[in-house]
Amino acid sequence: MDTADSPLTYRDATDADVDALVALIESAYRGDSSRAGWTTEADILQGQRTDPQGVLEVVKAPDSRLLTVERDGRIVACCQLEHRGAHAYFGMFAVSPALQGEGLGKTIIAEAERQARETWGATEMHMTVISVREDLIAWYERRGYRRTGETTPFPYGDERFGIPQRADLRFELLVKPLA
Repeated sequence: MDTADSPLTYRDATDADVDALVALIESAYRGDSSRAGWTTEADILQGQRTDPQGVLEVVKAPDSRLLTVERDGRIVACCQLEHRGAHAYFGMFAVSPALQGEGLGKTIIAEAERQARETWGATEMHMTVISVREDLIAWYERRGYRRTGETTPFPYGDERFGIPQRADLRFELLVKPLA
């Protein structure tokens, strides 16, 4: 029985998880299914969010982990952690749209921060968020992340990242001390 009280288990993704993780990430960000949750990017980006090759690259990369979160034997969330010297990078964060709003995201990001600090001695967590995603940035700010104003261009023309529906997309760096 799937209940909100069931414990979450955390493990590193394996090759066998790739298809399920692609489906989870796509469901959280793209298409009509993503509209069930609040993390949808369907209005600003169409096409894919990721693909099996992209997920497999994260699984296989040195100094990188794709933390897979399960409840009752089902994958319900994931996030990428990458060791980059004194800081860790947090990305590819997805929570099943059906479970969004239950506090899972807060719990998972706190666990990711703990693991980055304890495993790698990371003193900061970095992430990039599409700058027009004000609601999402505000959610991260409530978790202690701060906007840096440092931006990088969105990869227009590279459909691996989706098909932009507006011309003002860029990524903003958010940072949180982990001390």
